[in-house]
Amino acid sequence: MKRCPNCNRSYTDEALNFCLEDGTPLVVDAGSLESSETRRYVAPPTEIYRPSPGSNPAPPPPMVNQVPQHQGQWSPMPPPQRKKSSAVWWILGGVAVLVVIGVGVVVMFLALASISTQSNSNRPVIANTNTNRNTNINRSTNTNSNRANSNTSTPLPAEFSDDFSESKWTVSSSEYGDLWYDNDEYHMRSKDRTYLVMYAPSNDYNTENATVQVTTRNVDGVSPSSGYGLIVHGERSKDDKLEDYAFLIFTGPNPQYKVLMHKGGSETKMVDWTPSSVIRKGTLTNELQVEIKGPALIFKINGQLVTAVTDTANFKRGRVGLYTSDAHEVAFDDLEITR
Repeated sequence: MKRCPNCNRSYTDEALNFCLEDGTPLVVDAGSLESSETRRYVAPPTEIYRPSPGSNPAPPPPMVNQVPQHQGQWSPMPPPQRKKSSAVWWILGGVAVLVVIGVGVVVMFLALASISTQSNSNRPVIANTNTNRNTNINRSTNTNSNRANSNTSTPLPAEFSDDFSESKWTVSSSEYGDLWYDNDEYHMRSKDRTYLVMYAPSNDYNTENATVQVTTRNVDGVSPSSGYGLIVHGERSKDDKLEDYAFLIFTGPNPQYKVLMHKGGSETKMVDWTPSSVIRKGTLTNELQVEIKGPALIFKINGQLVTAVTDTANFKRGRVGLYTSDAHEVAFDDLEITR
């Protein structure tokens, strides 16, 4: 048997060399060697008591007749405690997440429905043209339909007119030009080396099998070099390109007219510049008229027949449009459509 000379604790484990309480080297207990009594194991206390410096309290009474399961090992740590189950909180958290996701989906569908009902009226559309002048085109319409989806089931009015006393067409200023009303006229001015196209604001201006006429004048006395005038069968294609026929005049020193077709982003000359004595020069007013009979388009200036073409693109229908080019102001008035 070994004993701690400091706290007098006895240990029967011959393998121990230091006291488990205070770490003091153990000594052999001489009395134990002479005694023939049965050795008793004194177990360490269930708590560790460390006296404060300078004090020398008596050790707690030993626990006798307790045989350890694992000799030479002892731990004061309490047995592990079972944690309370948190399954309820996980379930509640999952339900809350599902509710938030459901609300988000409902809000998203409502937003998409609201966006889909908004019209695209007065939306400017810009496209590049492939002409020899390397110009741009700026077009604004009041519909989001294409020619294939045009509503032909609704009866068109036998007569329709617009004296431009009410603001119905688009009014705007952009990098491609200006559009505005003044003195009961609709005014247009393109930027330099560009041309500006404006389609009518509603299907009331449809040109299917109609006679369309408008009066126009050059305001600043300098005619746009690429012309200005009237458009029929104006519509956007599925890929948002211009589709129309344009009847244009030049009112400079040598008056001329021409007929263009816009299709697939390109401009085709149906009738090239042709001199005409019926065109009034300078700032004088000219009346342009297009008579549409099926595929036939007949063009008149100031009541005089000048040319005719066939609707080879099979446009058939569309809206009235107005056209100008270069940085010179022109005005339009008294638009009439009859069938």
